[in-house]
Amino acid sequence: MHKSIKTILVFGVLISLEGCAIQEIAVNKLADTLSEGGGVYASDDDIELVGEALPFSLKTIEALLQEVPEHKGLLLTAASGFTQYSYAYVYLDSLEIEDSDPIRSSELRMRAKRLYLRGNAYALRAVELTQANFVNALRSDPEYTLSIFTADNVPELYWFSLSLAAAISADKSDVHLIADLNLIEPIMQRCLQLDESYEQGALHEFMIAYQGGRTVLQGGGTEAARHHFDRAMALSHSSKVAPLVTLAETTSVAEQDREEFERLLTEALDFDVDLFPDFRLANLVAQKRARLLEAQSDDLFLEE
Repeated sequence: MHKSIKTILVFGVLISLEGCAIQEIAVNKLADTLSEGGGVYASDDDIELVGEALPFSLKTIEALLQEVPEHKGLLLTAASGFTQYSYAYVYLDSLEIEDSDPIRSSELRMRAKRLYLRGNAYALRAVELTQANFVNALRSDPEYTLSIFTADNVPELYWFSLSLAAAISADKSDVHLIADLNLIEPIMQRCLQLDESYEQGALHEFMIAYQGGRTVLQGGGTEAARHHFDRAMALSHSSKVAPLVTLAETTSVAEQDREEFERLLTEALDFDVDLFPDFRLANLVAQKRARLLEAQSDDLFLEE
C-alpha cells in the first residue's frame, strides 16, 4: 500500500479519537507526509492519470490547511500544485483550442488565471510567515524587504513569482495584476543571489521566459534570456526539456529565427524522458507545449 494512502487511513482512525492533542498530532503528521510526497507525481509517465488524481489531492491539502494554516510545507505544496495543475491541464488546453473554439479557450484561460491566483495566495501566505504585509513592503522598499529572506525562503519566493507571472500571462488585460509585474524582478534577483542552483536551475528557467518577454531598456531582451538558458542547462545537466521549449517560444520567435526554433523543438521532442525519472512528468508537459508550438509555427513566423 502506498505510504500516503496508509497515512490517510491512520489519520482517519486517529481523528475519530477524543482529545485535541491526538487530533493535532494526526493532522500535522498527514500534513508533513503530503507536503513531502510530490515525488510520486513528478516521476509518473502518464500525464492524464496525474491530471485526474491531482484535484482530489489539492482539495485534501486545502482541507488540511484549515486545521494547520501556518504549515509551510503544506502551503508550498498547495502553491506549487495549483500553479502546475493550472498550466498543464487548463492553460495548455486553452492554447490547443484557441483557433477552433475561441470562446471555450477564453473560458479556460480565465479558469487558469483563477487557479494561478489560488496558488499565488498560498505562496504569499508562506512568504508572510517571514515578512508580514509582504507585497506592500516590497512596493515601498524592495531591497530592505528582501534582505530579510534567506536561502531557506527561496521556494516560497519562487512560487509566488511564478504563479503571479503565470496569472498575468493568462490575462494580459488585468491592469491590476500587470501593475505588480515589476515586483518579480527584485524577488528573482534576490533568489538567484541566495541559491542560484535551486531545483537544478528552476530560477534560470523562469528567467528565460521573463527576460525574453522584456526589452533591453527594461533590463531584459534576448541576450539576457540566452544567458539564463545557458545557466539553466548547466545547472540541470541538460536533464530538463523546458529550457529548450521556453527559449524557442520567446527568443527564437522574437528574433524570427525559425531554424533555431525548429531545432530546439526537435531536440525537446526527441528527448528521452525516462533518462531522468525525477523530471519525467515535467518533461512530458514541456513536450506537450513543444507540440503545440510546432503546430503553430506558421503563425509565429513571417513569410520570407
